[in-house]
Amino acid sequence: MPLTTTGELITRVARLRTAVAAFNIITLEHIEAVVTGAETAGAPVVLQVSENAVKFRNGHLRPLARAAVSAAEQAAVPVALHLDHVQSDDLLRRAPDAGFSSVMYDAAHLPYAENLAATHAAAEWAHSQGLWIEAELGQIGGKDGRPPLDAHAPGARTDPAEARDFVARTGVDALAVAVGSTHAMTTRTATLDHALLKRLSAELAVPLVLHGSSGVPDDELVRAVEGGIGKVNVGTALNTALTRAVRDHLGRHPEAVDPRTYLAGGRTAMADEVARIIRVLGARSS
Repeated sequence: MPLTTTGELITRVARLRTAVAAFNIITLEHIEAVVTGAETAGAPVVLQVSENAVKFRNGHLRPLARAAVSAAEQAAVPVALHLDHVQSDDLLRRAPDAGFSSVMYDAAHLPYAENLAATHAAAEWAHSQGLWIEAELGQIGGKDGRPPLDAHAPGARTDPAEARDFVARTGVDALAVAVGSTHAMTTRTATLDHALLKRLSAELAVPLVLHGSSGVPDDELVRAVEGGIGKVNVGTALNTALTRAVRDHLGRHPEAVDPRTYLAGGRTAMADEVARIIRVLGARSS
């Protein structure tokens, strides 16, 4: 099946009143696991490469991106490629040639006016290249070694009126909103502000994105999708599944030296988690 675009997937799931799952990938095993899990669940999926993952790959974008494109072209379900949490303008400009159909430009750490100006410029360039662009407004926290953030602290949440102004003036295609989740959570204890999400959904005509979804319980994810979330980002949950499986194998087989013996179990564990999360997003609370 040919590589599709994030925009097409978002439009498709909006008609179905559900959300597309977007998983951050770091290794080839991540890519294979996400595609396998999506095929198992029979649903489209987004493969995301973050700026941090590019840094881990010694600053090289194309090797991981080309592996993702190749996997997408062989997948039995639609797969899109998204460049996530981009702060570097140089990296942003490498996205089209590497096979990405969308980017998330991250200037949320800047004061509002600076975030707006930087995102507006990024959106103009992205649209000139045919890229769908997502931005972030509010303080989701837990990213890039930033201090832990109280997601319920005053000022951390996305303000609906400010969000409406931000979307109108930047021209972004989607907005990641701060409604109570935090990046890099290893416990599923986040509580979302569903009343705020409802207000944001009513104010904005663009799809809403939930970051930090690994820390959100299943029932909260279901309510979030019903409340207007159209794209759900997951990263840490896959890393947790991979690491747990590898530790378990090496604990039982301390003599193991062939990485295939333990990475196979890790890949399967990630695929199972991908399928599970996709099925959760297609559920209903009533």
